[in-house]
Amino acid sequence: MTAAASTLIPIVLYLALSFAVALWAGRRSRKHENASGFLEEYFLGSRSMGGFVLAMTVVASYTSASSFIGGPGVAYTVGLSWVLLAMIQMPTVFLTIGVLGKRFAMEARAMNAVTITDYLRVRYGSDAVAILCSLALLVFFVAAMTAQFIGGARLFQAITGYPYEAGLALFGITVIAYTALGGFRAVVLTDAMQGIVMTVAAVVVLLAVVQAGGGMEACMSRLKAIDPGLITPTGPKDAVPQPMILSFWVLVGLGVLGLPQTSQRCMGYKDSRAMHSAMIMGTVIIGFLLLSVHLAGALGRAVIPDLAVGDMAMPSLILELLPPFWAGVFIAGPLAAIMSTVDSMLLLASAAIIKDLYVQYILKGDSSRMPLQRIKRFSLGCTAAIGAIVFVAALEPPDLLVWINLFAFGGLEATFLWPLLLGLYWRNANAAGALSSILVGVACFFALSVLKPPMHGIHAIVPSTLAALLAFLLGNRLGTSRPA
Repeated sequence: MTAAASTLIPIVLYLALSFAVALWAGRRSRKHENASGFLEEYFLGSRSMGGFVLAMTVVASYTSASSFIGGPGVAYTVGLSWVLLAMIQMPTVFLTIGVLGKRFAMEARAMNAVTITDYLRVRYGSDAVAILCSLALLVFFVAAMTAQFIGGARLFQAITGYPYEAGLALFGITVIAYTALGGFRAVVLTDAMQGIVMTVAAVVVLLAVVQAGGGMEACMSRLKAIDPGLITPTGPKDAVPQPMILSFWVLVGLGVLGLPQTSQRCMGYKDSRAMHSAMIMGTVIIGFLLLSVHLAGALGRAVIPDLAVGDMAMPSLILELLPPFWAGVFIAGPLAAIMSTVDSMLLLASAAIIKDLYVQYILKGDSSRMPLQRIKRFSLGCTAAIGAIVFVAALEPPDLLVWINLFAFGGLEATFLWPLLLGLYWRNANAAGALSSILVGVACFFALSVLKPPMHGIHAIVPSTLAALLAFLLGNRLGTSRPA
């Protein structure tokens, strides 16, 4: 058996296991006897997540190709400075669940809201807010999912040597199928499984790198010999300036509260005990995962010092340091990171069309007007159709993949951050403020991302977030308060 075939076997088995979980979850969804119950199950898992599953699904939804491929690749290039910067993401789960969790879940339950847009429509009493948020979610999610599909297919191609199109088909069809068939329950259960795979893979690769480098001290000495800047807080030639650190505190700190794929999870846990457990477990797990994977990338330069492309650091280390079969087992870590991000976005994009637009505006908010079997077929078909659009878009991959991904995430934060956060915690927040924030935030982010004026290392999300907040406050003065 060839090395490529040995590597491929565990990847195929892993994808098959994900599909099996979806079939089981799909059977659970079919037990519901009315449309409203089915929609809550399909898009929110009947709000039944326990602490461990909640923690792992937030971790898995947040981490992506950037966490397992792009991040370690940059750490390989600029050294320990990027490991330090990456650890800003450690409070992600604690911040998301701690700030949004209990209050968001209670208000969503009281409103019978199934999606974030559902909540915002009722909170602000505005169809314009709901429609703008749904359209923004669809546009930015399709861009982000396309980037993830391409990343997964390229990773498969690099590891196995099989064609890009074969990897795209295997990876894309599996994710689309298990998300469409199993809905939210399949997504969170596979997310929990993928979170475990990611964490184990990161630790194993880090240990393999340290061992291959002759120990931590020898690795550090070799990095210093290559470039002393690799072991400094700012990196070679000041690669990580202070304005960039500030930007990261906004982009992956405060800004995560505006990411629908993680915020949505706060609506689905079963009780306060699960929420509190998830905050602790998720913070420990994501911190351990991010430290392991980025440190492996930084130290990997001491083991393989001459990679032309930093993004190949993690795949190269796995193939170089592990036997083919076990390389296939642990390459599932990066694939899991990509899949767990795609399935969350795919389901929310489907929810935006079915629940936020079709049921609300075509069926006038009454899902009982559509027969149960028809709405089941519609939900499954819509999820599959969105996945198919993304699949076709990924067949011709663009060169600037990373910028599409960053643009999508920044656009989501510019859209959702202040309407969601202020809607929860400011009783006088109104629709005029929310609309102003969305329009100004997205316009500012788009203009800065396209025109690229000199900002001395500050990411476009920082001024966009400030502009969106100012627009909310000014717009709020023009509207009528609608207390939560």
